[in-house]
Amino acid sequence: MAIRQPLVTIVRAGRHSYTAGLELQRKLAKSTKNRPDFGVFRNYIVLQEHDPVYTIGIRTRGYTTEDELRLRHLGADFHRTDRGGLITFHGPGQLVAYPILDLRQFKPSMRWYVATLEQLVIETCQQMGIPNAGRTQDTGIWVGDRKICAIGVHGSRYVTTHGIGLNCCTDLKWFDHIVPCGIEGKGVTSITEQLGRHTSVDVASEVLLAKFAKIFDCRLAEQCDDNEIF
Repeated sequence: MAIRQPLVTIVRAGRHSYTAGLELQRKLAKSTKNRPDFGVFRNYIVLQEHDPVYTIGIRTRGYTTEDELRLRHLGADFHRTDRGGLITFHGPGQLVAYPILDLRQFKPSMRWYVATLEQLVIETCQQMGIPNAGRTQDTGIWVGDRKICAIGVHGSRYVTTHGIGLNCCTDLKWFDHIVPCGIEGKGVTSITEQLGRHTSVDVASEVLLAKFAKIFDCRLAEQCDDNEIF
C-alpha cells in the first residue's frame, strides 16, 4: 500500500510585527492538542512579511545593548530569538516562510531538514531565473558573494519553527547597518536586483509553494479560516 503524503496547511499571514509572528508560530506548534484527532500533528507553512526588524539567534556575539539601541533608532524593532544563526534583517519585500512540521512525518533529522530547506530555496531561485543561486561554506543561499536568503531554524522534539527569509523586493539598505549573519566581507542581494525587474513576495510565494510540495513530497491545502487552526 502506498504511503500517504503528509498534509501541510498553508497559512497566508500577511504583514505584521515580528512579535505577532512568533506568537502565531507558538500557537500553531501547540494547536494539535486542541484537535479532535489528538496525537496527529498538523503541519503548516506560514507565509508572511514582517515590519522592519533585526533579529539575532542563539549565538549573540558582537551585539550589545548599545548596538540594539542604535538599530532601534533606525526605525526597526529588535529581537533576540531561539533560532540558529546570528543577526539578520526582516522587513517588507522579504518572503518569510516558517514551516511548522513534525519531522517524524517526513524524515526525523534536523540535518536533513536544513539541507532540504536549502534545496527548496535554490530551486525556487532557479525557477525564477537565477541559475547560480547555491550553497557555500556559509549559512544561507548565495548568488556569488551576496546572500539572497537567510536560513535559521529551531527544532524541539522534531517539531520545527522559524525558517527562511528570501529577499524578493527588499530595501537592501537595511542590511548596511549590520554584518548579516556575522559574515564579514559579504553582501546581500534580492530577486528583484538579480532579475532587474520588480518581483513581489506574492509572485515568489507561489513558486516556493510549488517547489515545497515537490521537494518535501507533501500535499498542500489552503487554510480556510482561523477556526481551522485554533
